[in-house]
Amino acid sequence: MNRIVFDWLRKSYGETLALDAFDLQVAAGEIVSIVGPSGCGKTTALNLAAGFETPTSGRVDVNGRTAVVFQQPALFPWLSVLDNVTLGMRCRGVPRNFCDTRARALLHDVDLGEFLQHYPYQLSGGMQQRVQIARALVSEPEILLMDEPFGSLDYQTRLLMQKLLLRLWSRFKPTILFVTHDVGEAIFISDRVVAMSRRPGKIMRECAIRASKPRGYDFLGSPEYTAYATEFIHAVQSQVEDIEPHVAVAPAAS
Repeated sequence: MNRIVFDWLRKSYGETLALDAFDLQVAAGEIVSIVGPSGCGKTTALNLAAGFETPTSGRVDVNGRTAVVFQQPALFPWLSVLDNVTLGMRCRGVPRNFCDTRARALLHDVDLGEFLQHYPYQLSGGMQQRVQIARALVSEPEILLMDEPFGSLDYQTRLLMQKLLLRLWSRFKPTILFVTHDVGEAIFISDRVVAMSRRPGKIMRECAIRASKPRGYDFLGSPEYTAYATEFIHAVQSQVEDIEPHVAVAPAAS
């Protein structure tokens, strides 16, 4: 079953053609990352899947309950961590006790069980992003749309967040469409990586990542990982000037 279907989609803004002949299917439980240079339409594709925008022509079908995780957490500063996570459910009339029970369990899963009553300003950037992920998962979505969610984090925090995402995927098995500039990040988390051309954005290459999930730090810097990175970067040589051709190396043991 395909959860997300882009069917020869085209999107323009006035005279500017952002996406052209964009054709992609994402199966249930699959993690697909989109990489490409700035302005190539990665976020436009995600916004179309989220329903924030409509295609100029073509079709996009999204089959399942959907949640979006943005690059910036966009938490309500006057609400506690627990209340930020439960707000959406409570606004839909779900009983407070049910919301709190589910949110507490999820916040424990993302290692924030001791921070339920903290406020966003009391948390690091990585902790705030974990709150946003918990907020997205609390309604048990079948699809996660993630727009460079770790892009503003430092390198080591990004590694931790990538591994956390794979751990949560192993438990909940959502379908994930993930936008990133970082080829290394895409290889680490994904079942497939899709590279887009410069504007107008078209899919110019797909690469299946056959390493089993969940993946640990031993995968980073391994010959298999490096081979994927080398193959993928060479395949998109003419387009990667603005993509981070980052090949991560496992952190040294302390």
